Amino acid sequence: MNTSTDRIERKILLKAPRARVWRALADAEEFGNWFGVALQGATFVAGQRTRGQITYPGHEHVVFEIWVERVEPQRLLSWRWHPFAVDPAVDYSQEPTTLVEFELQDAAGGTLLSIVESGFDKIPPARRLTAFRMNSGGWDEQMNNIEKHVASP
Repeated sequence: MNTSTDRIERKILLKAPRARVWRALADAEEFGNWFGVALQGATFVAGQRTRGQITYPGHEHVVFEIWVERVEPQRLLSWRWHPFAVDPAVDYSQEPTTLVEFELQDAAGGTLLSIVESGFDKIPPARRLTAFRMNSGGWDEQMNNIEKHVASP
């Protein structure tokens, strides 16, 4: 694991074909199923915003909002968001965003998924460490979630 405070990096070998993993990432509704956000009828399109209600217990008051940057089928999905923007009393819209990149590579036994979230050094100092710590733990959990999701039929 990288010790930088600007980026979170995770990798996992998923025992599933690349097409299956790509569908779990790029199909917004399917993504929402394992990520914990209601995205029925939503899509991930480069240059567009996607929003949905978080369904994860204890965070149902949070709106998931991303701005999709790149969609390179079977290879890369990236978006920007406000990290750990969970306080409904705070307007995060003027803060910088972090960049989340999902990258797929073929690997022996399945597909290697790499997730990098970068840009934490630009987050306001008062919440930078908390956002980094919470998202770091969140990505650990999401790696387990996608692993289980793509293993099911």
